[in-house]
Amino acid sequence: MSELFDEVDEEVRREQLKKLWDQYSIFIVAGALLIIAAVGGWRGYEYLEGKKAAEAGAVFDKAVELSEQNKHTEAEAAFNDLAAKAPSGYRMLARLRAAAEAANRDPQAAAKMYDEIAADRSVGAPEQDLAKIRAAGLLLESASYPNMLARLEPATAPGATFRHTARELLALSALRANDTTAARRWLDVIAGDGETPPSLRSRAEAMQALLPPVAKS
Repeated sequence: MSELFDEVDEEVRREQLKKLWDQYSIFIVAGALLIIAAVGGWRGYEYLEGKKAAEAGAVFDKAVELSEQNKHTEAEAAFNDLAAKAPSGYRMLARLRAAAEAANRDPQAAAKMYDEIAADRSVGAPEQDLAKIRAAGLLLESASYPNMLARLEPATAPGATFRHTARELLALSALRANDTTAARRWLDVIAGDGETPPSLRSRAEAMQALLPPVAKS
C-alpha cells in the first residue's frame, strides 16, 4: 500500500512540474539565454580590450624606439596619436612621453603640455604631480621664483611623491633669483628630511656652501 501512495505522490509531483514548466518555461529559457549572452558579451569585451592594449603596447614600443634613435619629431607624433586613440593606461603614458619629446624642440610648448596634464582632473594625483615637476624643470631658467613657488609648493609637503625634486627645484630657483633666505629655507627642509636621497643631500650641501654666512645678531 505504501508503494502505491509513493507512486501516486511521484505522479502528482511530475504533473505539478509539468504545469510549472508549461507556464514558466519561456521565462526560464529567456533567463538562461540572457545569462549566456551576458557572459559571452563580457568575454568578448575582455578580448577586445586585451587586443587593443596589446596593439597600443606595440605602437608605444615603436614610438620609444624612435625616441631612442633621436627621431623626436616622429616619436612625438606617434605618442600624440596614441594619446588620442589608445586605452586609458597607455593614453596617459603617451601624453607624458609626447611632452618629453616636445621638450627637445620647444621647452615652453612642452611645459604647457605638462601643465595641461597637471590640470586634468581625470588624471591621477601622482601623474599630475609628475607633470608639475617636469614643467617646472623646463621653466627653471626662465620662470620667476614666485612663479616656481606657486607651481611647486604643494608638491613639497611631507609624504608627497616628488617632494625631494620639488624642494631642490625651489632651492635652485631661489638661488637663481639671489633670494638667499628662500634658498636657505628649502635647503634646510632638504637637510631635515630623513628620507632625502643621499645624492640630493650632497647637492644641497654644495648649494648651502655657496650661500653667505648667516649674519649674527
